[in-house]
Amino acid sequence: MSSLEVGSQTLPVVTGTMPFAGHETWYRVTGTLEPEAERAPLVVLHGGPGAAHDYTLAMTALAGDGRAVVHYDQLGCGLSTHLPDADPSFWTVDLFVAELRALVEHLGIAGRFHLLGQSWGGMLGPEVVLSDDSGILSLSICDSPASMPLWLQAANELRDELPAEVQETLLAHEAAGTTDSAAYKEAEQVFYDRHVCRVVPNPPEVAASFDQIDAEPTVYHAMNGPSEFHVVGSLKEWSVIDRLAGIRVPTLVVAGAYDEARPIVWAPFVDHIPDVRSHVFAESSHMPHVEEPEAFTEVVGSFLREHDQPRS
Repeated sequence: MSSLEVGSQTLPVVTGTMPFAGHETWYRVTGTLEPEAERAPLVVLHGGPGAAHDYTLAMTALAGDGRAVVHYDQLGCGLSTHLPDADPSFWTVDLFVAELRALVEHLGIAGRFHLLGQSWGGMLGPEVVLSDDSGILSLSICDSPASMPLWLQAANELRDELPAEVQETLLAHEAAGTTDSAAYKEAEQVFYDRHVCRVVPNPPEVAASFDQIDAEPTVYHAMNGPSEFHVVGSLKEWSVIDRLAGIRVPTLVVAGAYDEARPIVWAPFVDHIPDVRSHVFAESSHMPHVEEPEAFTEVVGSFLREHDQPRS
């Protein structure tokens, strides 16, 4: 056990692993998991797929009001079991839904918890809720699309705004299949600095998640593709739009004003989820929790506090 300073508090930090699908899922709990606590625990679903939890660690600030915050690395990345030789068909939405349910059961919080998903995690969150919303007090969807076709449309619009030489480099390497080249990575970074994280250079925990995808791209490549705007993986046609009316838990949708998740991609959440509200962070792109951490903690924390008690 270690500890973390959150505001004026010193909170315990406990890490462990859970057996899942014949492998190991790593998790971290900031704060204390108490079944009768006034503040229900929050479980964070990281993005990627395959980005690992590191870049979401700023969300531990949400433990400052007395709730435990649970981070974990989804199977295939971070400190969980890596499976670089797995068939691409192994990596499915259903696999990660089952992993989340196994984790909350393992931690003893399945009967009462909040769920927050960022980017791909905000695609996974609705899938978890639609599969089984028991015990889920609220859902926060951060910087996420309701469909990948909309995501690609938004990405292409943003690409068209890049300098001409950057666009040419991206297109040339995508056509040649050389998206792992240094030139492609450099051009890609121009987009990332505008629309993924505007804190440049990136904070260490953000850099750590990018580095881990570079080192272990198995899940990202299988489900997404080589970059944020070149989606050729199994999620290419994914959409939850026609199922959103079935989400019965209170939902918060947030994004940044400069986000690669443009309003067109998250508007369906607001249009179709019955109990929903939204907020746009004026100075952020894809990571408001990093770019405007205090504002993010206030907006999300206030929403969570409203819904700490089970629905009647």
